[in-house]
Amino acid sequence: MHQEVALPRSRTSSDPEPVARASGGRGRIAAALVAAALLGVGACDSGSGSEGGSDARSGASSGPSVIAPGKPGETAATLSAEEAAKQRTDDDSPNSADFDYVEKMIPHHTQALEMTRLVPERASSTKVKRLADRITAAQKPEIGAMERWLESHGEKRGKPRHGGHHDHAGMPGMATAAQLRQLRAAKGEAFDELFLKLMITHHQGALTMATDALSEGNNLLVEEMANDVVAQQTSEINRMRGMTG
Repeated sequence: MHQEVALPRSRTSSDPEPVARASGGRGRIAAALVAAALLGVGACDSGSGSEGGSDARSGASSGPSVIAPGKPGETAATLSAEEAAKQRTDDDSPNSADFDYVEKMIPHHTQALEMTRLVPERASSTKVKRLADRITAAQKPEIGAMERWLESHGEKRGKPRHGGHHDHAGMPGMATAAQLRQLRAAKGEAFDELFLKLMITHHQGALTMATDALSEGNNLLVEEMANDVVAQQTSEINRMRGMTG
């Protein structure tokens, strides 16, 4: 029995968190292939031990087709499982969303490190100091990885790179210059409270950026980096909220 599997068109606000979600067309095709495999298994099981078993097995062996939604205004394409798998593995080229995420996340991470550098001399809480060490240990290597990614893919950029000179308004969660001056002037418990407040907001902005990259990007390595940010910073937000309570 021939089966067709329709791919979902887009992610909505009711979808689960983006961790472990594949992005772009690769994710939609991957999901359809999993569904196709399950349908194939079901066809085999339903046909075994019956007179129609050979027909069911024959239909399953040919594999279900996969309906891949087209771009806005385009019709959907019907692909074989083999064609869908080929698209899934070959289409890894970075798009504008991938570049936008990496180029903005570098200065976003850099500001977080600017804030954590104030902690050893100004914080009073041991928990805040340990948290700052954790943030530094995670985000410093991530900056290096993103810079290397840009060096490797720079020639594929369709427009000039902006490097670290993005407008902070385009990066959610960034502390303002006035807020950073206030943090530098604070000490002891006042510093701890303001640091946690600013860093929670900063992390929430990073989650927004990572979620957008997972939804709109296409490059596997960027997807992995964004998933790491979501996992790490979600955990840290929960820890910081517990510290402010």
